[in-house]
Amino acid sequence: MSEASNANKGILLETGTNEFEIVEFTVGKVNYGINVAKVREVINLVPITPMPNSHPYVDGIFTLRGRVMPLVNLPRCLKSEDQESTTKNIIVSELNNYFVGFLVNGVSRIHRVSWSVMEPPPDIANSDGIVGIIKMGEKIVILLDFEKIVAEVNPQINVKLTTVPKSSAALQEIRKTKKIMVAEDSKMLRDLLIETLHGAGYVNVIAYNNGKDAWDALTLLAKSGAAIEENLHMLITDIEMPQMDGHHLLKRVREDNALHKLPVVIFSSLINEEMRRKGEAIGANGQISKPEIAQLIDLLDTKSL
Repeated sequence: MSEASNANKGILLETGTNEFEIVEFTVGKVNYGINVAKVREVINLVPITPMPNSHPYVDGIFTLRGRVMPLVNLPRCLKSEDQESTTKNIIVSELNNYFVGFLVNGVSRIHRVSWSVMEPPPDIANSDGIVGIIKMGEKIVILLDFEKIVAEVNPQINVKLTTVPKSSAALQEIRKTKKIMVAEDSKMLRDLLIETLHGAGYVNVIAYNNGKDAWDALTLLAKSGAAIEENLHMLITDIEMPQMDGHHLLKRVREDNALHKLPVVIFSSLINEEMRRKGEAIGANGQISKPEIAQLIDLLDTKSL
């Protein structure tokens, strides 16, 4: 699976097509998925060194190709009834420039799907830990909010997401005059981002939980007849979202005569060399890796003030 995953990464999806690829895996009797862009490789279980006083989800640490990283026990995290399954793999991931392994019961295959077929999770208890669901015939594949899991085991991420440099009262007053749109599907990250932007002085923020809703709002602004800069000064978008991903949203903005000048910043855990090239190719004004909120606010000041 490791070789297949690496080979698959060599096949670049055309940027902005609203398609993505997932690695399907199981925890207990449930099928889950993780974006291939987050996966570095899949390996068999390796020796784990327990760490004292670590988070309950973390089994310990392991070494892979000279890099030490934590192992998150997904069956325990998800309270799976089948935690003792004998077939186990580790999905090695990179999120927010943070390497982490996820222990799963098994990895099956890779699927290429459209973001448009991914539905938001039903409004039930603890559904904020789910990005969305994909129906594949009679099977349902659940996409987890891995950023939320990582933020729980590594609180330093939330610290970065809520810590901004001090600014003058005059600068904050200028920021108050700017209108910002946010497209972010993770409720936890969306709420933290809005709260932090408000604290920095960007109080006129409207947020949507997927790219399609953001696009619908943008098209209404475009139809108003006014120049887009009179109604909106910046769009901040995640990449990985249900219905419409951030790259496809950006591509539509650049192709629209009324919206094409709108500054767009990508704020995502998926920012790596390959994703950065894709974002540049379709006209991103900046790309910041979560959770570097200080860099995001500096870029907002540069592009919108």
